[in-house]
Amino acid sequence: MTDKTFTIALERLDRHAPFFMGTVDRPDGVSFNALEVGVGFEPGRRDGIDRHGRMFRDREFDICEQSLASFIMSRARSDEFIATPVFPRRLFSQLCMFVNVDSGIEKPTDLIGRNVAVWSFQTTLCVLAKGDLKSQYGVPWEQVNWQIQHHEEIPWEGEGVSIQNIPDGKDAGEMLVSGEVDAMFHPQPPSAVMRNPDRVKRLFPDSRAESIRHFETFGYCPIMHLLVFARELVEREPWLPRAMIDIWEDAKHKADEFYEDPGFSMLVFARNEYEWQRDNMGADLFPNGLKANRANLEQFIGYVADQGLIESPIPVESMFDASVLDT
Repeated sequence: MTDKTFTIALERLDRHAPFFMGTVDRPDGVSFNALEVGVGFEPGRRDGIDRHGRMFRDREFDICEQSLASFIMSRARSDEFIATPVFPRRLFSQLCMFVNVDSGIEKPTDLIGRNVAVWSFQTTLCVLAKGDLKSQYGVPWEQVNWQIQHHEEIPWEGEGVSIQNIPDGKDAGEMLVSGEVDAMFHPQPPSAVMRNPDRVKRLFPDSRAESIRHFETFGYCPIMHLLVFARELVEREPWLPRAMIDIWEDAKHKADEFYEDPGFSMLVFARNEYEWQRDNMGADLFPNGLKANRANLEQFIGYVADQGLIESPIPVESMFDASVLDT
């Protein structure tokens, strides 16, 4: 194989450290230029922000950690991008729902008719939260007033949905603290939320227990992101989607080994939490491959369609290159 270097745009997550460290196993002659690129709601990263947009608009990276919801919308419209079943970010929505302490919101159904801030309507965590609330807690997303902080990554015009854009210069987190909005669903709570625990609380008082209940019901931790390529790159390098499964699996195992050292994390009980999760939720909450993730993806695609972001559910197989459909 001729020497090849691929740019890969990633968030600074523990399972991506081996890419940044240059220690991940890879085929002979292959190397990665690992770029630390954020999304935009967090502070700037070493190689900038707007990872999702830079891939969708400019195809700036060979491989990109991409929003699941926006990718599904893109696949429903065109064949420009294709994915491999590697899912580097997962979150429970129950951990990411915040309410103002004076809002009177004490249970999920209290959200009906209220003003809820989100990064964008199609942000994956927001799609998941809307879907979970409707399917599990009796809160139709259609009966909530949505306040949007950021533009939609894939252009979309919601019809019959109560959506308002938050004015430029205003911060959704500050609005939650002040009570201008009643609640916020966000994958990474703004600093204003974390600085004001007397003004903001989680919707679920024991959000960990509620998340574990979700896991016990469905058997998985919900997917947020996946690895995406431009279609023309895969046509030139047809081996790459399947190879990336093994490469990322190696990075995951190397990151897992970090926790063998009880002093690895500044969280002094990180090793204890690691052992609890392994013993109670299984050794691998981040499985790769299509088979292990089909139910997870089918549920989420249903949420995307129900929320009007695509006309109808797309087949799970249509998201991935043909070379990985047996994984």
